[in-house]
Parts: sequence; structure tokens; C-alpha cells
Amino acid sequence: MVSYRFFGKLSSKKGKVMSDITIWHNNRCSKSRDALKLLNEKGIEPNVVKYLEADLSVEKIKEILAMLDIEPRELMRTKEAIYKELNLKEESDSEKLIEAMVANPKLIERPIIIKDNQAVIARPIENIEALLN
Repeated sequence: MVSYRFFGKLSSKKGKVMSDITIWHNNRCSKSRDALKLLNEKGIEPNVVKYLEADLSVEKIKEILAMLDIEPRELMRTKEAIYKELNLKEESDSEKLIEAMVANPKLIERPIIIKDNQAVIARPIENIEALLN
């Protein structure tokens, strides 16, 4: 069973939470699918946040950045066309970078795996092991 979380609302096919692990997931991304598969192979049925469809906020991005212990640009997919279109390479204001991710979630690196108050970007996928141990 897969659980889906849309920030504040958690549901599953049977209405139960199956894990304390959450994945920010994009099913169109092979790395994200690989991370979900690895978790499932370990018997973990994570809460799945389809972050491209979720209602993101500046506060939520800041929370994730704190869990990852990184700066906003480190969470960004700098090769995305929208990154170039918005001229974010030249942007030095962290708040504006965060606002860009809220407005354009495609900019957010994926997948992000969250356990308790810690998180990792599962690139490489081995980063998941460090979080689970």
C-alpha cells in the first residue's frame, strides 16, 4: 500500500499510515522511481508526496532545507530550462530562490527521503542507506 501526503492531509487506500518514512516523489523521474523501489524492497511503504502536485510553501521548503542542512541553490535542479529562463544563476537572495522553488516545484531536486527530522536527496541512491541506518 502506498500512502499519499499533501502537506497536512495524509491518506492511503485503507486510510492508514504505513511508515515514518516520506519520499518527495516524481513518478516521471527514474531516480525517484528507483528510490521508491529500494524502499519497497526493504519492506518500507513510505508516505509519498507528489511534490509537483502538492501545495508547497516557503515554510515547507525552509523546513526541508533545514533537514537537509543545505542552502537553497543546493536543492535546485540547475539544468532545468526554467532555471535558465528565470536567470536564477545570477540570483544571490536565498528568499528569492526559495520563492522560485515554490512557484516552480520542477526546480526541486529529487527524490528527497525524510525520516523523523532528517532528510537526504537520494542522488546517489546510496544516500538512502545513510538515512535508514
